[in-house]
Amino acid sequence: MAKAYLLLWLEAPLQSWGHDSKFGRRDTLNFPTKSGILGLLCCALGKGGAQREFLTEFSQLPQIIITYARSRKNANNEMIKIDSEPLLRDFHMIGSGYNDKDPWQRLLIPKTREGKKAVGGGAKLTYRYYLQDARFAVIMEIPGNQATALEHALQNPVWDLYLGRKSCVPTDFIYRGIFESEQQARAEAKKIAEEKSLLEDFQVWDGEHDGDETFTLTDVPVCFGEYKQYRDRRVTLIYHNDEL
Repeated sequence: MAKAYLLLWLEAPLQSWGHDSKFGRRDTLNFPTKSGILGLLCCALGKGGAQREFLTEFSQLPQIIITYARSRKNANNEMIKIDSEPLLRDFHMIGSGYNDKDPWQRLLIPKTREGKKAVGGGAKLTYRYYLQDARFAVIMEIPGNQATALEHALQNPVWDLYLGRKSCVPTDFIYRGIFESEQQARAEAKKIAEEKSLLEDFQVWDGEHDGDETFTLTDVPVCFGEYKQYRDRRVTLIYHNDEL
């Protein structure tokens, strides 16, 4: 089966890619998770439920994420990165202010799995974290027989596309082409970044490579739906140098 390489551009004022969140604290990685990217593809295609076969086909294929930072020219006319505050913490209350006597408002009050009132009352405090003003290029290897369907779906998505959460609405086109090689996809990503005056920050590769940091994430989806399952993968962070 012929290989193809899908290029996605993820840009928004806020993004959130949780990988180890508890109820009261919803964190984010500083780059998109594999489950988040595959979930985005499922939304575009209108694929709901467990989707075991689809995830088995796609989750084993490699992807590379390239992160970018804003830049400006210094006194020597050289492009340098602009430091920005990467994280936004949102103090969030769920179930506060709803009238328990109103049957419609009662539906919005958090409950236990059995439908009973939550311990300590209906209102719950949560902390939610977001990346601010982040930009990523995602290069995914995809099965060649899926290229046409993905090209159409990402330009005409069945369901709305978000960058991690529903409050994270993209502000630029996500689909940026399907290419015959990884090098072609990289060249297009570089072109987009140059048009936006962005400098590469770091890359995230699947597997263990010679890089700056290697660690394990539990973000490879085995199935979605009501009973989600994930498996581990190793990733390597490689900070930018002129040889990449």
